[in-house]
Amino acid sequence: LNIGFFSRMVRKTPWVRMKVAASLDGATALPDGTSQWITSAAARADGHAWRARACAVLTGIGTVLDDNPRLDVREVPTPRQPHVVVVDSHLQMPLDANLLIAGRACYIYAAGQKDLRKEAALAERGATVIHLPNAHGKVDLPAMLRDLGQRGINELHVEAGHKLNGSLVREGLVDELLVYLAPRLLGAGLGMANFGPLSALADGLALDFTSTERVGPDLRVVARVQGRDHW
Repeated sequence: LNIGFFSRMVRKTPWVRMKVAASLDGATALPDGTSQWITSAAARADGHAWRARACAVLTGIGTVLDDNPRLDVREVPTPRQPHVVVVDSHLQMPLDANLLIAGRACYIYAAGQKDLRKEAALAERGATVIHLPNAHGKVDLPAMLRDLGQRGINELHVEAGHKLNGSLVREGLVDELLVYLAPRLLGAGLGMANFGPLSALADGLALDFTSTERVGPDLRVVARVQGRDHW
């Protein structure tokens, strides 16, 4: 229950939990991006319970532009809504995005040239823009996690696409995976995380399964990255 607090106190960064809904063969969407709904209503409600325990939900601007999600907790009772965090290198966030909900913080991490007018407009909607570019003109993800730690974020719940998921995995920033597997095969499609290619099997991300449970017709797997919970 306190793993996020321990992470922030010891490592100065939140505990990063990546949530994925996929078919049994690992597809998170069809090639055209269609993904609603791969898993069941029961799995979605369970996912909202995990959202509710997090301090903030992280996504990428691609998900915002494609799906316009709310990323709030609706399926289970909650005393408060988690904050929302968006990786948005070129500040493409629409001013009418559904996730700009009154009363909760929205942190947008950008990397491109500053647009003071757009930032002011987003500020009126309750969003805070933080510029953290890396050497490649993208958002510096490790710096983002340190900044979120300074803002008091203990658990960061990731609900993003395969590109941002892949970047987080590639940079060694993921602590835990929360995966819902539907009892169906989808064949060719988008995967869980776009990283690699690897040159050896041993280079794969090593995990420890901490739980496997049925949730409605689906299977929920919780797996921790080996060594991440050793302080």
